Formats: sequence, structure tokens, C-alpha cells
Amino acid sequence: MRHTISVLVENKFGVLARIAGLFSARGYNIASLAVSETLDPLVSYMTIVVEAKDENVLEQINKQLNKLIDVITVTDFTKKEHIDRELVLAKVKYSSREKAKLENIFKKYVGKIIQRKGNMAIIEAVGEGHQIKSLLDELSKFEIQELVRTGKLAISN
Repeated sequence: MRHTISVLVENKFGVLARIAGLFSARGYNIASLAVSETLDPLVSYMTIVVEAKDENVLEQINKQLNKLIDVITVTDFTKKEHIDRELVLAKVKYSSREKAKLENIFKKYVGKIIQRKGNMAIIEAVGEGHQIKSLLDELSKFEIQELVRTGKLAISN
């Protein structure tokens, strides 16, 4: 089962490497990782999605994270109300007769075409993981030239 954990850390050199090392040393796979500075430039916010087979593994991950000196707080969103989103950018090739079909896709999703050049469009979409997956399924009918996406971002509500 996938679990979403947020970690508030001191924004210092090597902190990300130590956290990644903690996971790899114990054989835990990080499915998704997003890191950025907070309003305080001395603090960073990490959203980590990890595969954990049971509660004991998750508890062990939380304990190990809390032991790291640069970690300020750890929040496990598994059983906590939260909102999460992902961002995807894709470069899509389309023909002139597919243009309306491509534009109609974004009536169902929180997304838009942010740039057009010839028969190429760059799209941007934000949503929950299942929404992004559905969007990508629909975009697969076109020729996707390039695709990038963030990991999951989460915040408690």
C-alpha cells in the first residue's frame, strides 16, 4: 500500500541525501518525492510517497525519519484528512482535425493548453493521481512527444 508522508526539514546541504539513504538502506522504495522551500527559506517541505506493506513498516519509517537531526516534523497522511495533487506537463503532437478533440479533453480535467507551435501543444494539468492517470489515458490517443510530472504534493486540511 502506498503511504504519503510529509517531512519538514532544515534546508541544508545533504539533508535530501540522508533521507533518501535512510529509505534505500532499509530497502524501502520511494514511489514519489517532491521537495521545495517553504515561506521560510531555512526550511524545506518534502512530500514522500512510499510503498509499505504494513503498519509496522510505516511506523519504522516514521521513527527513523524523526531520528534524523535535520528533521523538524514528520506527518503521516495515511489516516489523516488531507488534500493531494500532482502536476503534469506534456508535449502532444496533433493533426489539424484533432485540434477540437484535444481541446475538449480539458473540459473534463483541470488543465489547459499553455503553448501551441504548429501541430504541437504543451499541456498543463493538475489533479489527484487518478485524474492525472485518466487524462494520460485520453492523451495516449495522440502522439505524446514528452511527458514530465511532479510527485504527489499533500497538505492537511
